[in-house]
Amino acid sequence: MKRREFLRAIGLSTAIAAVGCRSKEPSAAKRPNVVFILTDDQRWDMMSCAGHPFLKTPNLDRIAAEGALFENMFVTTSLCSPSRASFLSGLYAHTHGVVNNFTDYPSQMPSFPMRLQKEGYETAYIGKWHMGEKDDSARPGFDYWVSHKGQGKYFDNTFNINGKREVKKGYYTTRVTDLAVDWIKRDRTKPFVMILGHKAAHTPFTPEAKYEKTFDDIDVKYPDSAFALEGKPEWVNQRIDTWHGIYGPIYGFRKKFPDTTPESVKEFAHFVRSYTATIKSIDDSVARVYAALKVTGQLDNTVLIFAGDNGMFLGEHGMTDKRTMHEESIRVPLLVRYPGAIKAGTRIPQMVLNIDLAPSVLELCGAAPLKKVHGMSWAKLAAGKSDKWRDAWYYEYNYETQFPYTPNVRGVRTDRWKYVHYPHGDGKPDRHKSELYDLKNDPGELKNLIDDPAQAENVKQLAKKLDELMSQTDALPDKIPIDEGIKKELPDESIQ
Repeated sequence: MKRREFLRAIGLSTAIAAVGCRSKEPSAAKRPNVVFILTDDQRWDMMSCAGHPFLKTPNLDRIAAEGALFENMFVTTSLCSPSRASFLSGLYAHTHGVVNNFTDYPSQMPSFPMRLQKEGYETAYIGKWHMGEKDDSARPGFDYWVSHKGQGKYFDNTFNINGKREVKKGYYTTRVTDLAVDWIKRDRTKPFVMILGHKAAHTPFTPEAKYEKTFDDIDVKYPDSAFALEGKPEWVNQRIDTWHGIYGPIYGFRKKFPDTTPESVKEFAHFVRSYTATIKSIDDSVARVYAALKVTGQLDNTVLIFAGDNGMFLGEHGMTDKRTMHEESIRVPLLVRYPGAIKAGTRIPQMVLNIDLAPSVLELCGAAPLKKVHGMSWAKLAAGKSDKWRDAWYYEYNYETQFPYTPNVRGVRTDRWKYVHYPHGDGKPDRHKSELYDLKNDPGELKNLIDDPAQAENVKQLAKKLDELMSQTDALPDKIPIDEGIKKELPDESIQ
């Protein structure tokens, strides 16, 4: 045989072998892949499958219809970096140490991607990392890395792609989805984990051009709780005209509260419409990731997860931003599709938390669990098995000197009750008065029952439960930052 014919034969046999390998079940199919899509500041009700009155999210709805919709998903700290670290580690912020938006994820702190990487998974992180504000370098646990410093920009963002910085022209959501789809379509024999971190729907709310005017004809009104501040702690009223208040500079002007003049209503409506429109592009992104998994034959062998890192106030309680313990701040979407373990159309009413993700993913992948995590695996819940589950959980937020518009928060939420305690302050009882809400009869948290004599015993029991939960999660002794009180100077928006 001539050399050219020999090489052609070798090439042909190699190609046949490769095709043959792909036509059979590859080794990757023995364990499920994991695709985790994480949005920024997307509250639980910003999906049509969650009952939103005008936002249509058909691709998110499809994930819910073909898998599980977790109806009561919460974050243990409603702030980007602490929440993201809790998703990865299964730990509360007081343990993993990422208690603000400046601290990086500890390089030696175990995470579910690290564990799966050690067990033979190929791993990738694409998009907004947002832990370690000024560092875009690759983090431990990821074979493929695409991220950037800080918040990033909605257009023409600079990414660090495996050590090389490159400007990706165009809209952020589209560009990171391009990279994610390309990575999914790579030939591989290993199972894989990919985390896709979106910038949307973070401020400044910037919709993609094609969605800028989508909701212009929608009548947007202030929520019922916007001006219902009687009985609230004094700090809530003090927050009104700060960066995180409904009449603060985030709208570009200051007004006397309450103000329902046409100009104010117009600015507020634009705020809500712009926020909502950014989620349309997220829904498009989910469609493209879904299609990439399907075309590669990996869809049904992938644990496809969609979640938000924390919520966002749209005027509720006179607020914008997040951080506090009200529902709009702490409650986020969680959708999971995995036909191998989750029946289509599953609805899960139990309270699940961001700290539950890591143990759940590892159980679904048949991987060794992380040690001493605070979270619980919801894998059996999603499979329809009625395991014993939590009936209460602990929330924490630490005061930030850079964003002094929210005090220290320690609280407990049950299926019916929410008790919010503000442990530090300026010595004025009204400023940091505790809050108690009956979520069954007052889901909008309009009436603070903390001073109701009929609730005295209930408050006592909830306070006791708070201490128990803090003890169980190693939160005692509590290292509470000094609360310096609300200040009026404006922060750098890029780091909020």
